Amino acid sequence: MNRDGLVVTSVDQSSLKKKTAVSSSWILLDREGQSTTLDVDKHVIMRRVQIHARDLRILDPMLNYPSTILGREKVIVLNLEHIKAIITADEVLLRDPMDDNVIPIVEQLQRRLASDYPISQGQGEEEDNHPGVRNNFETGEQNEFPFEFRALEVLLEAICSFLDARTRELETDAYPALDELTSKISSRNLDRVRKLKSAMTRLTNRVQKVRDELEQLLDDDDDMADLYLSRKLAVASSPVSGSGAPHWFLNSPTIGSKISRTISRGSVETTQEENDVEELEMLLEAYFMQIDGTLNKLSTLREYIDDTEDYINIQLDNHRNQLIQLELFLCSGTVCLSVYSLVAAIFGMNIPYTWKTGHGYVFKWVVIITGIVCGSLFSIIMFYARHKGLVGS
Repeated sequence: MNRDGLVVTSVDQSSLKKKTAVSSSWILLDREGQSTTLDVDKHVIMRRVQIHARDLRILDPMLNYPSTILGREKVIVLNLEHIKAIITADEVLLRDPMDDNVIPIVEQLQRRLASDYPISQGQGEEEDNHPGVRNNFETGEQNEFPFEFRALEVLLEAICSFLDARTRELETDAYPALDELTSKISSRNLDRVRKLKSAMTRLTNRVQKVRDELEQLLDDDDDMADLYLSRKLAVASSPVSGSGAPHWFLNSPTIGSKISRTISRGSVETTQEENDVEELEMLLEAYFMQIDGTLNKLSTLREYIDDTEDYINIQLDNHRNQLIQLELFLCSGTVCLSVYSLVAAIFGMNIPYTWKTGHGYVFKWVVIITGIVCGSLFSIIMFYARHKGLVGS
């Protein structure tokens, strides 16, 4: 039991693969990448990270909230598909760590945060080119990439890679199915393409939600500025605002230098620094381009499906026209045979006549003349149909 009254249990990567997770389980990862599981209710989480219930409700898996990245006073609330996380200036809380889709994300966070932690502690100049460090060329000082952005980068990379993998799987199944349907139209192939199209529509909506959220965030500098938790904590812990920062924050040479510069240069430069969101903007733009590329793949697949549907409709229309032509031939032949049968029926009636004697070959000529007349009638009908374009030439 820790100082907050929470029952925590240390876990490793092997324990993450167990299938005994409960819906209220969270995993906490600190700046060093160390993880602990928290089986607590929402009230404990709200007190721990100082978050409102309406913001925590966004992470409820039982509720269908859209993709969201919210910047609050001390936390970042992130809801992207299966990734439901709360990011603070020195820790990450991730919901449902036993989920199959979340386990790789936890492992990635552990690896990335652990590899970046020695750099954030300033352990030598030989590691200046590490991804966790940014250089300030104007002041000649080393600028630490904030912890919340490193965690946010891992989560954005995870969701973009996840959606891109689902898109590639769909492409692998869809293109051969569409080609097979083009070569052979059958109920089985049509049903297979129908299911793939439904899956594509659902995946497109999921990708579109993530893309729209990133685009909305990039369009508003104030929303991006709200994500700078370390910057807000640095201002709050300065002598002007009072000291309430954690021990690691005050001992950080890079953040401490920021506080000194803030005090020496005055409130004008503080406002300029708070409005500087170029670093976060570059991070978000990179993943926006990646998710936009995934959406373009889905758009290309949709166009291919639409083209295949048009081709299938053209084929069906052609078959329909052929059936209509066949029906016209059959109807014309039926009319001619009906005339032939009418003549035979007339001569088959039991009507007395006197001209039969001496004319033993009259029946033969009636049959021949009637056949010629019916054949001529059929030819006239076909000529008229071709002349009007009702049948192919």
